Amino acid sequence: MAAAREKNYLPPFIMQLIIDNKNYSSWSLRPWLLLRHFNIEFDEIRIPLFTDEFETTLKKYTDAGKVPVLIDDKTTVWDSLAICEYISEQDLQGKGYPLDTVARAECRSASAEMHSSFFQLREHMPMNCRAQRSITITKNMAVEIQRIDQLWQNLRSKYQHQGEWLFGEFSIADCMYAPMASRFHSYQPELSAVSRDYISSLMSHPQLKTWYRQSAIETEVITQSEVGQQ
Repeated sequence: MAAAREKNYLPPFIMQLIIDNKNYSSWSLRPWLLLRHFNIEFDEIRIPLFTDEFETTLKKYTDAGKVPVLIDDKTTVWDSLAICEYISEQDLQGKGYPLDTVARAECRSASAEMHSSFFQLREHMPMNCRAQRSITITKNMAVEIQRIDQLWQNLRSKYQHQGEWLFGEFSIADCMYAPMASRFHSYQPELSAVSRDYISSLMSHPQLKTWYRQSAIETEVITQSEVGQQ
């Protein structure tokens, strides 16, 4: 009987996360960082953007035409926030968000705001891990920078006694704002000391350091994301 069971045994399915270039992909970073922070096993499938193979290869995993995509056995999840919430529910017993009701609501709100806002910064301050440059900050960009700066200050003031992250303990919100921290690290806009300290915490995160090391050895260059003056 034991031999029969061994013969029919199938190894557990390992989740697959489909991403594109680490140097530029803010959306891919978010679920990747959550998985790595909580030591959740997954296989990474990287498809470089703007190549002849990108669309053809991506269609094997999703019809949405965008990354990231998470494949968990027979379940396919696309969109970075949806993937983070799925991971939280399936693997973290909901701990991707704070357990406290009020903090949880605020964390969801902050994460959703990042997901749906800040279009000026996304367009004119693209994520580029290899870049250390200066850019001209327009009035509209300054408004968005100020909003993020104030949000970070408010959250750190409220939750600093619980830990170094936005809500004390590491959460989906930190994953959602990590690409913005990366942008601010690259282009150095004027920020409060609180926000600079928060960026320093993120940039010191061991897994974000790994992402940066891996992005540094990528050979692809996406011209429209190479902005600013050195």
